[in-house]
Amino acid sequence: MDETTLPAGVEAAEAAETTGLRDRIGDGSREADFSPAGEGASTQVRHAAPLTGHLRQLEAEAIYVLREVAAQFERPCLLFSGGKDSIVCAHLARKAFTPGRIPFPLLHIDTGHNFPETLAFRDELVKKLGVRLLVRSVQDSIDAGRVQEEPDGDPSRNRLQTVTLLDAVAELRIDAAVGGARRDEEKARAKERFFSHRDGFGQWDPKNQRPELWNLFNGRKLNNEHFRVFPISNWTELDIWQYIAEQAIDLPSLYFAHERDVVNRDGILLAVGAYVEPRAGEAVSRERVRFRTIGDMTCTGAFRSSASSLAEIIDEVATARITERGDRADDRRSEAAMEDRKRLGYF
Repeated sequence: MDETTLPAGVEAAEAAETTGLRDRIGDGSREADFSPAGEGASTQVRHAAPLTGHLRQLEAEAIYVLREVAAQFERPCLLFSGGKDSIVCAHLARKAFTPGRIPFPLLHIDTGHNFPETLAFRDELVKKLGVRLLVRSVQDSIDAGRVQEEPDGDPSRNRLQTVTLLDAVAELRIDAAVGGARRDEEKARAKERFFSHRDGFGQWDPKNQRPELWNLFNGRKLNNEHFRVFPISNWTELDIWQYIAEQAIDLPSLYFAHERDVVNRDGILLAVGAYVEPRAGEAVSRERVRFRTIGDMTCTGAFRSSASSLAEIIDEVATARITERGDRADDRRSEAAMEDRKRLGYF
């Protein structure tokens, strides 16, 4: 048999799995009969289904990593941005420790430039999970003189939040911060280990990471050091969306196609709002868009889309020719923008 040819039984099984997933997801045409409180939540009816194939393996791996965090560290936290990856991490943490509660708090570094839908969803999710939410503000860091606002018209606070995060790590004596970064997102993140060591200054040195053999994770550190832990490192964007569909996970409405006023700035569609106003010569247009990632309004670009259901989003992601972070203005500042931020202590 040619090594690139799958046995007929395997092909049939893969086809059946794909068909079954599509049947479980549906086309999003049913009316919603419930929604989490808050206008930022999605309003689709979804029902959890048994996991299939590789998703079961990815989930088991992530749950194992989360349990290792609880076992090896004394003061861990879950970094929560309100984006799909951190929402999936929170869902996995709930499953990892059921029937108990998640044994560590959620930490949100609030830049002050968040989408209102994101904050509404965050607050509702915290209530549903019954976990403690810790919020640290970039504005407080600015007021204290720890960081300085960028001077241009629509300053991004993406880089500034690194200082706020490291201050929170020191203040709260956090020894492990769990995040939702994935290796397929960006080339700098592809270098990350599951247990990513940070030195006494909170900095990341990709050349000074511990080997991870099989399922062995080394969480030993000095008193002033900490770890960032990434349980969904091996997941792709498509895996995330398929898992969300199969597990009936609610998301902010920003991820689904909707009408919004935007301006085209340097090839990126930025949502017009309190933190983004049209500059001279820029025209505001009403577009049907959605977001693939969620960050600050000042640097997170939308893209034109009609995908309003999970099935449509999965189809769209499967055929996408632009990377997931291709519409993030903060990643365009230099070829190594993400790695530069990570070396300073970024998420």
